[in-house]
Amino acid sequence: MSAVTTKRSLLSHRLAPLALLSPAVVIVLVVLGYPMARQLIMSFQEFGLAQQFGQAPVWVGLDNYVSILTDSYFWTVLAKSLAFCAWTAGLTMLMAVGFALLMRSASGWSRTIMNISLVVVWAMPLLAALTVWQWLVDARYGLLNHVLTGVGLSQFEGFSWLASNFWTFYLIASAVIIWASTPLACISIYSALTQVDNSQLEAAQLDGAGYAGRVRHVVIPTIMPVLSLIGVLQIIWDLRVFAHINVLQGAGGVSTETNLLGNYVFQQGLSQGDYGTASAIAMVILLVTLVVTAKYIQMLFKGDENV
Repeated sequence: MSAVTTKRSLLSHRLAPLALLSPAVVIVLVVLGYPMARQLIMSFQEFGLAQQFGQAPVWVGLDNYVSILTDSYFWTVLAKSLAFCAWTAGLTMLMAVGFALLMRSASGWSRTIMNISLVVVWAMPLLAALTVWQWLVDARYGLLNHVLTGVGLSQFEGFSWLASNFWTFYLIASAVIIWASTPLACISIYSALTQVDNSQLEAAQLDGAGYAGRVRHVVIPTIMPVLSLIGVLQIIWDLRVFAHINVLQGAGGVSTETNLLGNYVFQQGLSQGDYGTASAIAMVILLVTLVVTAKYIQMLFKGDENV
């Protein structure tokens, strides 16, 4: 084989991965890259209803960012969003791990029933699930109030969980989000649990480790890459939650008190027509998401390097 042929062969081997990846990269850049770039540009502009009808946008520099960062309501919404995200993501992961461990210890037929139940919950359309939850917490005919008043708690007769105050609203909203998020996290974690080496668990048991010790020192370290990945995704999803809160607000929640970041962007943009400010808020959300998940992303990259 000549030197020229050898060089061509090496070049083709190097270019083959790029050729295979280029269509996906182009699609991602078009579908995600352009909207993000457009949003970044709009965040430095005055872009309202007039611009929707053809008027040229006005470049305002950092005015949109200064406006939202000096607005006390924005910081209130941000604090609520971070606290709500920590609460829902943390409980989702705890419940998913606990349920996955239960599935691993269960018999074959009961594990099958659990898997089917999880898939049904996960596959249920969001609006249908939210409608059911609205029925459950309805002030006059809801099952929750009926049960509570049935056991003697008369103060819950006609109690409005969504309109009473933002604490009860967030309690119901977090229950809905955790209920909807747990199945996928649980299925993913259970798949990782099936890869845990039983010989390591038996060795730990022979060394005197109880069930909690085996989970802590053997199971959790083994499935940590999956837990980290699911944790990152859960934080991102819960920090950007919108549909759940929006539907529940329409059922009786006070939006000014129960807004999270996603709903705040929606109201600034579509409801009030201030797309420049909404774009600036969206970019701040992106920055907050990167900051919150930076440590986890670093852990994932370290895990990949160790493979």
